[in-house]
Amino acid sequence: MGNFEENIVNQRFKLVYSWLEKEGLIKGKSDIAKKLGTYNHVINSILKGQRNITIDQLQKLFETFPINANYVFGMSELMFTSSPTDNGDIPSHSKDTSVHSGRANITLVPERALAGYALEHQNDNYLEGLQKFSVPNMEGSLIAFEISGDSMHPTITDGDIVICEKVERGVPLRDNHVYVIVSDVVVAKRIQQLKQNNKVTELRLISDNHAVYQPYDIELEDIREILKVKCRLTSHAVR
Repeated sequence: MGNFEENIVNQRFKLVYSWLEKEGLIKGKSDIAKKLGTYNHVINSILKGQRNITIDQLQKLFETFPINANYVFGMSELMFTSSPTDNGDIPSHSKDTSVHSGRANITLVPERALAGYALEHQNDNYLEGLQKFSVPNMEGSLIAFEISGDSMHPTITDGDIVICEKVERGVPLRDNHVYVIVSDVVVAKRIQQLKQNNKVTELRLISDNHAVYQPYDIELEDIREILKVKCRLTSHAVR
């Protein structure tokens, strides 16, 4: 069983839930469950530290209430992106502004959207439809991916979010560093460059959990995009 009670996101959600209930903005677990598109017993399990809140549920939380995503991820002590109105109503916010009062420069690709990203990563309309947030000292146009599975354990664990910067074609890569590789699928792997006649033709993709997952090679021409992993958001925020 995962150590869900130590997950900073779950801890902050519990505080957000308590505030929303105290202010009368929700009428208990069933009410917030409906707003987040889930069930009463799921919310109950999250609050008891028996499971993690999902990215989909967080996205709906940020869309419905003016909750600061940086607060939930443990990156800020400010719970709100704006204040409730005097009559107790919560103003509505678009995806681009609901997560932070500043410039949201990081596009979040949740696990459910990875397949779509592989096909649509060059489609501006697709990217604009994804949730955005910001992290202090992380500047520029960045992409964040929710990682599932244990292939990169312990470097990246199940449920971590990796924040990445796109690598332009022709920019040198660094062997043994972690990249997100986009082909027909989206994976985070450590890489080694394979050459023929002093020219890189393939990448060897290596899992840190090498006792379970074997390396495999992919040709450069089959790679649609490469992104350098800059940091990750874990249960203890950025490491």
